[in-house]
Amino acid sequence: MADANESEDSIVCYAPTMITTNGIWQGDNPLDYSLPLFILQLTLVVVVTRVMVYILRPLRQPRVISEIVGGILLGPSVLGRSKMFANTIFPLRSVMVLETMANVGLLYFLFLVGVEMDMSVIKRTGRKSLAIALAGMILPFIFGVGFSFLLGTKGGAITQGTYILFFGVALSVTAFPVLARILAELKLINTELGRVAMSSALINDMCAWVLLALAIALAENRSTSLASLWVVLSSVAFVLVYIFIVRPAIAWMIRRTPEGETYSEFYICLILTGVMISGFITDAIGTHSVFGAFVFGLIIPNGPLGVTLIEKLEDFISGLLLPLYFAISGLRTDISKISGATSWGILGLIILLSSVGKIAGTLIVSTFYQMPIREGITLGLLMNTKGLVEMIILNVGKDQKVLDDKSFAAMVIVAVFVTSIITPAVTVIYRPARRFVPYKRRTIQRSKPDAEFRVLVCVHTPRNVPTIINLLEASNPTKKSPICVYVLHLVELTGRASAMLIVHNTRKSGRPALNRTQAQSDHIINAFENYEQHAGCVTVQPLTAISPYSTMHEDICNLAEDKRATFIIIPFHKQQTVDGGMEATNPAFRMINQNVLANSPCSVGILVDRGLNGSTRLAANQVAHHIAVLFFGGADDREALAYGWRMSEHPGINLMVMRFVPGEEAIDTTARSTNELGDSSILSIVTDSDKDKQLDEEYVKEFRIKNANDESILYVEKVVNNGEETVAAIRSIDSSHDLFIVGRGQGMISPLTAGLTDWSECPELGAIGDLLASSDFAATVSVLVVQQYVGVGPQGEGLGTPDSPGDSNDLQFGHMNRRSSPQPRGYSP
Repeated sequence: MADANESEDSIVCYAPTMITTNGIWQGDNPLDYSLPLFILQLTLVVVVTRVMVYILRPLRQPRVISEIVGGILLGPSVLGRSKMFANTIFPLRSVMVLETMANVGLLYFLFLVGVEMDMSVIKRTGRKSLAIALAGMILPFIFGVGFSFLLGTKGGAITQGTYILFFGVALSVTAFPVLARILAELKLINTELGRVAMSSALINDMCAWVLLALAIALAENRSTSLASLWVVLSSVAFVLVYIFIVRPAIAWMIRRTPEGETYSEFYICLILTGVMISGFITDAIGTHSVFGAFVFGLIIPNGPLGVTLIEKLEDFISGLLLPLYFAISGLRTDISKISGATSWGILGLIILLSSVGKIAGTLIVSTFYQMPIREGITLGLLMNTKGLVEMIILNVGKDQKVLDDKSFAAMVIVAVFVTSIITPAVTVIYRPARRFVPYKRRTIQRSKPDAEFRVLVCVHTPRNVPTIINLLEASNPTKKSPICVYVLHLVELTGRASAMLIVHNTRKSGRPALNRTQAQSDHIINAFENYEQHAGCVTVQPLTAISPYSTMHEDICNLAEDKRATFIIIPFHKQQTVDGGMEATNPAFRMINQNVLANSPCSVGILVDRGLNGSTRLAANQVAHHIAVLFFGGADDREALAYGWRMSEHPGINLMVMRFVPGEEAIDTTARSTNELGDSSILSIVTDSDKDKQLDEEYVKEFRIKNANDESILYVEKVVNNGEETVAAIRSIDSSHDLFIVGRGQGMISPLTAGLTDWSECPELGAIGDLLASSDFAATVSVLVVQQYVGVGPQGEGLGTPDSPGDSNDLQFGHMNRRSSPQPRGYSP
């Protein structure tokens, strides 16, 4: 293929009429025609890159790597070595169509990158990020200058200066979109380090664009320096026109559309055409067409228009057309051109020194700002992320004959190698400083009545918010015992850039949200902040967890540990439909809940949301809620009673505690150590029943003595003999209450719930919780299913704290959440 596809000295004949075939029955070979051939190439490219994404996923590689490697596989380095493959699938005559389409994809992708970039971040980042970005560019740039002499230029017409500029920019650039993805995978996006890395990469990206425009201007005009000057001046004029004329025009379009309405097809079409026009203008004045598209994207104001454009374009562009661009880069990369030990030695040196240059530059600045050395090195590694901008620079350099085949192949390998080692290296080097302070107040029962009550609230959608706010208000925040709420918005990490751009500090300026996820985040935060202002004694701290659903429980548990939460509230995976039934929202939510129950460092409550007088805010003087605690016995039920007790101190709450006592006919099944919870994937625990009964008696007695004269508290003992009588007793009180609080009853084997687990839908809620959450039960009563954290013994002595919660074990808190007595059943380590 190397010889067959050398376009510099071959003459290629195009047949303008051979676009679509007459069909194989007429003796035509579809691959001789440009459309079927293009379709085959596109399919092959997409399939190969998807397979590479799948193969490299366990190695935690960003998608860019899979796409470049996929391109190299199809190119002359691997499959293209076969002359037959090269001439059949990627003949020289097809390159024009392929490159044109790839560049159209690139044009729109860079337009989207521009739309997603938030320029206001640069204004706010301050000197630290600016210094890190510049330091991370200057040193590698200097090294690039040195290497450009080492590798030497081949084309006589090109000045050494242009070659230096291309080489230096290619080595010193940081890819912002790729970095954002890596940070989210490493769970660093919410950390200070993540914020600094993101804003530095953004500044670096901007500088790279300016230098790239300059490099192209110099490369295209070898004859006179005056032409280069014209190119630079007209580029500046282009940017100014877009800022001062085009941007206000788009702002006017946005104002014409009423808030909440969709944008008219005409406006969207106008903007999409504008991308092409911008590309045409910048190509005509002598810079690359993507520069125009990128600038056009940047000037589009953040807000619903940006969201609409991203949602319309992103999947098609980044899924179908962008891999074509990487494939083209791969088709141009011939690794066999790097021959001999010297070339490979120089390549190794480039990889080493360019990476070290970035790390050294970043480290110097971070030390000056008194960041720990490990953080400085991690930041340096992260700034080495290469991606699309790098590939554009190299391709333009190859087109302008600034880079020969050997330099081009060397630089592509540098980009792939450097980016691929970042995630593993950061995982090894950067261990966030975790404070292993064993804290005792991990349960509501153990927490002091006059201390701060810390709650971690997990929210998937704004729908969960009103009930949770009413539940928090009912939790009786007082001056003596204020409530500190950490609101965690759970966002799935997808391949799309739009989910990534959630930074809560930006919303203060009152800007509209950048995408649907951020709009949801804003709704959730505004609701909680509004609650914080109206309610006394409540502090709210909003946070966002962006991670794949499979590891989201780690974020939740680590945060609870870090913030020393006493209680985690997480929504049930089903929500109520209009007719009162329950339907599952997302099966992944159930998995998260099960993992949190198994690994939580404190008590957990799963909230089955059926509205908790959602519309009325609690006033202190009116009886607003009737809450029932169903008490069967065991640690979880004591925790449920503790929470109910805390709520009952609120003047507006009536509490009913219904204790179920086994009657004479109840068969004593506690001796049976079979586990009726059935689902082996859930951690369940068999308890030491006598000790538990004693603890139950003591706690209930204490509760009754202290609340003997309180009229708002009703204590009822109900004698029941079997599951049916239990259900009948619960049904008798369901219409008069707004909220049931029940223990999960893990491992409790009681005759009172006999038979209830036989048809349980959600064993993780326990027998009673599952009954109350089922569709055929009360339509208006919310349910809170409580699980007590059992790593702490009855006297409050710790039974061990986790050694390394940062490890991505499936059950990293598992050993904490087991009772000290028997091995849990239904759980295989």
